[in-house]
Amino acid sequence: MTHSRTVVRGGLVITAADETHADVLVEDGRIVATAATGSDVAEGWSAERTIDATGKYVIPGGVDPHTHMDMPFGGTFSSDDFETGTRAAAWGGTTTIVDFAIQTKGHALREGLDRWHAKADAQCAVDYGFHMILSDVNQGTLKEMDLLVEEGITSFKMFMAYPGVFYSDDGQILRAMQRTAGNGGLIMMHAENGIAIDVLVEQALAAGRTDPRHHGEVRKALLEAEATHRAIQLSRVAGSPLYVVHVSAEEAVAELASARDKGLPVFGETCPQYLFLSTDNLAEPDFGGAKYVCSTPLRPKEHQAALWRGLRTNDLQVVSTDHCPFCFVGQKELGRGDFSKIPNGMPGVEHRMDLLHQAVLDGHITRRRWIELACATPARMFGLYPKKGTLQPGSDADIVIYDPQAQQTLSSETHHMNVDYSAYEGKQITGQVETVLSRGESVIDRRTYTGRAGHGQYTPRGLCQLLD
Repeated sequence: MTHSRTVVRGGLVITAADETHADVLVEDGRIVATAATGSDVAEGWSAERTIDATGKYVIPGGVDPHTHMDMPFGGTFSSDDFETGTRAAAWGGTTTIVDFAIQTKGHALREGLDRWHAKADAQCAVDYGFHMILSDVNQGTLKEMDLLVEEGITSFKMFMAYPGVFYSDDGQILRAMQRTAGNGGLIMMHAENGIAIDVLVEQALAAGRTDPRHHGEVRKALLEAEATHRAIQLSRVAGSPLYVVHVSAEEAVAELASARDKGLPVFGETCPQYLFLSTDNLAEPDFGGAKYVCSTPLRPKEHQAALWRGLRTNDLQVVSTDHCPFCFVGQKELGRGDFSKIPNGMPGVEHRMDLLHQAVLDGHITRRRWIELACATPARMFGLYPKKGTLQPGSDADIVIYDPQAQQTLSSETHHMNVDYSAYEGKQITGQVETVLSRGESVIDRRTYTGRAGHGQYTPRGLCQLLD
C-alpha cells in the first residue's frame, strides 16, 4: 500500500557529499525535504508513516549500472530473470539497475531493445534502464544509435573480446565512437584482446590444460591492458568519451590513470569479485573453480591493491557487479573437460552494497566514497542524477535504512539470487540492509520482502553528466 507521506527519522544521512543527522520527508514517491533531526522544521512534519532510523544509516538506493538478467550465453541463459534478479537487488539495497539489451548480428538495434523490454516489462521489483550492446556496426545501426540516444538509451557496449559472437574490430569501434562523439552517447568497452586470447585458448586445450584455472591464465592481464590502451587511443582519435567495464588488472588501471592524467574523458569500473576474490578461487578443486569463471577473469591477489588505490584516487569511478549468474549444476558444468565452454559470469547483485560497506570498515574507502562509488557516480555516469543516486529534494525516494552493526554470513542458503552457489560462501561481514523504499514504496521492510513484480519502472536516461 502506498503512503502519500513518510518521514524517516533519526538516522545518519550519508550521501557522496556529506553526512548529517537528519530527518527525511517523502511525499508521493519523491523526497521533498531534509532537516536536522530535532529541529523545529523536522519536528513539525506529520506523516501517515514514520520510519525510525535511530542508530542506522540512511543512504540512497544503490545504482548498479552493469547487470545481465535473462541473458543468452553459450547455449544457456543467466539464471536470474528480471523478476528474481531485481528482487535480489532490492534485498541488497540496490534500487536501480541498468541492464544490457543485445543486438543480434544482422538485426536492427530496435529489435534487440524491444526483446529486452518484453523480458523486463511488469517483472521488475525496482527501477531499471538499458544500455545497448552493439554487435554489428553499419550505416543502419549507426543511424539507429542517434535515435536511441534521443529516447534515453544513451550508452552502447562494445567488445574487443569474443570473436564470432560480440567482437568488433578497431574500424567498427572507431566508427561507433565517432557517432557517439556527435550524438552525446557513451561507449562502454569490454577491453580484452579477444583475437590473441583465442590463440592461447586453443593452445591450452591442445596441451590438455582444460581446468577452470586456465581460463584465468589465457586471458592475460597484458591483453586486458593492451586492449584498454587501444580503446583509449581510438576514443582520442574519435574525440569521444570512453567507459571501460569490469577493470580487473593493475596494468589496465595504469592505462586509465595515464589517460586521466592527460585530462581525457576516460572512465573505469571494477566489481566486487575483483576486489575480494582471486585466481585462488579459480583453482578450487573438483571443478569448483568454474563458479568463478567470468571475463575479465579473476586475477592474482596482488592486483587488488591497485584496484583499491584506483577507487581512492578516482582513476576508477564506479563499482558495478556485472551480475550474470549461472548455476553450478547444469550450467557451469557445461565446461567440464573444456574451460572455454564454461558460461562466463558470476552472481553478485545482492552483495555489492554490503561488500563495499565492509571495505569501509576494512579501511579501503570512506563512507562517503562508498555512496559515491555505488550510488552517485553510477547515476551521474549514466544520466540518472539527481533523480537517482542521492537524497535531496526532488530525488526519487529510493532510500535504504542500513544497519552498520548487523553481522551476516554470506551463503547460498540465505541469498535471494536464483543461483545454487555463493561466490562468497561463509564470508562474514558487518552491515546489512534493513528497510528499502523504492519511489517511497516499501520493498524491504525490516528484513521482510514487501515488494512486487511490476513496481519497478523503466527509466529513460540522459547523457553522461561527468563531461565538461
